[in-house]
Amino acid sequence: MGLSEVSPEEIARARKIVPIVTVQNRYNFDDRKWENTLKYCEQEGLGFMPWAPVGGMRGLKSDALEATAKAKNATVYQVAIAWLLQRSPVMLPIPGTSSVKHLEENVAASKVKLTADEMKALGG
Repeated sequence: MGLSEVSPEEIARARKIVPIVTVQNRYNFDDRKWENTLKYCEQEGLGFMPWAPVGGMRGLKSDALEATAKAKNATVYQVAIAWLLQRSPVMLPIPGTSSVKHLEENVAASKVKLTADEMKALGG
């Protein structure tokens, strides 16, 4: 079973009733409210599926993202997805797509490899 928008305490309570395998909370470069839940999922080996991984309708705005995207010859959204993928081994981003081109762009983000310095500059 999976849970959405939950804290570590809520996950622990639910796990007393039913096995939990994934958590789906809003999480992205600009919105890290659920950082403690991500850490809990890492400790417990649970999948963490961030929704709105590229900011949803608000998008993402960051000089660091833009500079990294330019350096990597990638889009800001590709860098944001790459950042998520490299941020945690339990991270399973679920970006939305509006076209085949958008889907291909999202998939290509998995090939964007960020250096340790780039991750540090991005706050991860």
